[in-house]
Amino acid sequence: MKIPKRLQPLVDDGLIEAVESQLMSGKEAQVYVVRSHGERRCAKVFKEAKQRSFKQAVQYQEGRRERNSRRSRAMAKKTRYGQKEQEQAWLNAEVDALYRLAAADVRVPKPYGFIDGVLLMEMISDAEGLTAPRLDDVTLSAEEAREHYAKILADVVKMLCAGLIHGDLSEFNVLLAADGPVIIDLPQAVDAAGNNSAEWMFERDVDNMRRYFGRFAPELLATDYGKEIWALFEAGELHPESRLTGRFVHDTAPVDVDELMTVIDDVRDEEAQRQAALNRGDEPGVEEAAEEWRESQRER
Repeated sequence: MKIPKRLQPLVDDGLIEAVESQLMSGKEAQVYVVRSHGERRCAKVFKEAKQRSFKQAVQYQEGRRERNSRRSRAMAKKTRYGQKEQEQAWLNAEVDALYRLAAADVRVPKPYGFIDGVLLMEMISDAEGLTAPRLDDVTLSAEEAREHYAKILADVVKMLCAGLIHGDLSEFNVLLAADGPVIIDLPQAVDAAGNNSAEWMFERDVDNMRRYFGRFAPELLATDYGKEIWALFEAGELHPESRLTGRFVHDTAPVDVDELMTVIDDVRDEEAQRQAALNRGDEPGVEEAAEEWRESQRER
């Protein structure tokens, strides 16, 4: 096929030998089947921010750490330079997550590199060597559903132990490979400890999987692994080998409203102090401001 413009530099540099076909086009990216280093791989071409339809980036990015203070301030102030860096951080998130999760033995596509907004990664195949289907495109027996659900649960536990939550897990971003389910699409991966929506997102991920596999094995619908796993995580007792029951006893004790209001007031005070400190003395210095200006000029 005709080489897409975004892939041409990788072809010129010898990183891609041929582009065979387009695999899919989604809200975040287009994926192509390519030949690279003598084997079939995927090239995921991320769309520019103005072309993407995924609108909840801020909620997912909460808690992600930015080591460079100047870059962090620019991102917070939404300067042109900051918006550019924010976009780059969003694109880097999936690459970082893939390497981190592969190291934690989570079944995700193996990454091979990220160049100019293009992620080269493993081609996921089924038992016949063909492109692996999404879960949404297959019909399972009850036994297969139970087996695959157990594998997904084991992987989300490993992810959580590694400090990450998928954040958008469903039957549409899990492929069924020859060796079982493979979790894909991680640009919105959530920091488990630093995101205020982490618990809700995690439970939603697990519930999405429960509802899907429950179509084929209805007894799974009566389980509550999401809350059980999160409770173990909050208590510091979650491990990749943790034995799960699928049961969770909900706390029915009355809420101490006075204690809750005290916590809320403390959080508000801390935020007010942080903002005051930022306004007093954490503005960019002359050199940092000059660098931001130079960056904006380069873009023109």
